This record gives sequence, structure tokens and C-alpha cells, in this order.
Amino acid sequence: MVPISTPHNDQNTRLRSALSAPNSSIRLRAALAAGTTPDPSFVQVLVERCAIEPDFFVRDMLTWALTRHSVELTVPTLLTELHSNTPQARSQSLHTLSKIADKNLWRSIPKSLLHDADDEVARAAWRTAVVLVPHDEENDLAGELITELGRGDRDMKRSLSRALIALSDAISPLLNTATTSNEPAIRAHARATERLLADPESEFTITADDAKRIVNAGNAMQDE
Repeated sequence: MVPISTPHNDQNTRLRSALSAPNSSIRLRAALAAGTTPDPSFVQVLVERCAIEPDFFVRDMLTWALTRHSVELTVPTLLTELHSNTPQARSQSLHTLSKIADKNLWRSIPKSLLHDADDEVARAAWRTAVVLVPHDEENDLAGELITELGRGDRDMKRSLSRALIALSDAISPLLNTATTSNEPAIRAHARATERLLADPESEFTITADDAKRIVNAGNAMQDE
């Protein structure tokens, strides 16, 4: 027996096809349309596309479209994606959850994502965590984030510093301790974060002296 087509199935098929188009402008318009006229059948299609969409602007529109749908439908699917083997699925779901910004979701976010091996996932987790964390758990979050000091390139370090200064009351004593670390990269990152904490409008900078110490430490490790 041939299945009877329904309006929902037709819309779902058209959306999936449009989101698979080679032209990013077509995909962008499809995501915009899905958010402008939400439909429950769109949620799974949008979430699946988030995991593989290569264009930043389309991904952002997919997130916007998901926020236009009922949280009863979107949140369970997004939480499932946090356990995906695909890094982009994890990072984009975190990003969307941060836009939903429901603090009741805090305990549903695996803390392991704060230390994810994929840099983009970890960055998304840091940003999401400072949005969702309840005030009485900020100290615990600060303790998790401080262990990531020294990680990654300049952009990665700046992302962590921005997350840390959002927890200003909880982070100051931990930063002070980190400035005495045996690791030059951690000391430098902690000092740069302290400067950013003192002046959030300033640029994130690693001083020339700190940069030289990091390079010298790396050279010493190579010589061992």
C-alpha cells in the first residue's frame, strides 16, 4: 500500500530538501522560513542539519528557527545531541540551549563538555555554562573552568577568559592562585584574565614577557 501523504510530511520533505541545497542562500532562506512559520515536524530536521551545516550564518539561523519552536519539543532533542559522536552536533546544541537560556537545564548539561577534547565544543560549553549556571553553583563552575587555563590558541584563551570574568565574584581568588602556577602558559593566561576582569572593555593580551616564558618553556620540553 502506498503511504498517504500528509501536509506535515510534505512540509518536512521540502524543508529537508531545501536545507540540503548546495547554495547556502537557499539553505539560509529555508531556515528562516522554518522559524517564521514553526511546525512541530521541523524540529528533528533542523537539529539534524545543525550537526552538518558548514556555513556559520546558516547554523545561526537554524538555532534561531529552533528557538521559535516549543521548548517541550526542542529541548529533549537538543539534550540528546549533547551525547553525539559528532562534535558539531554537540557544540551547536549547546549554542542553541544557551539561546533558550532556561536555567532549569543546568543539571542536564554534562560537565564533561566543559573539558571536551574538541575546542569548539568546549568553547560552546563555557559560554552556555555561564548563561545557565544558578548563582549558588557559580563557585563549582569556576573551579571547573579554571582548570582549562592555558588551553589552546589566543582565541580559545580569550573565550575562556570571557567566560571566567562572567563569574567575577567566584573567580578572583582562583585566578590569584593560578598566577603562581608552575606552568608559564597558565600563569600568563591567569594574568591576562585578571587584566580583563579589571577592565572588561580592554583587549585580551598576553604580555611579551609572558609570551617569551611560554616559548622558552616549550623549547626546554623539546630539549629533554
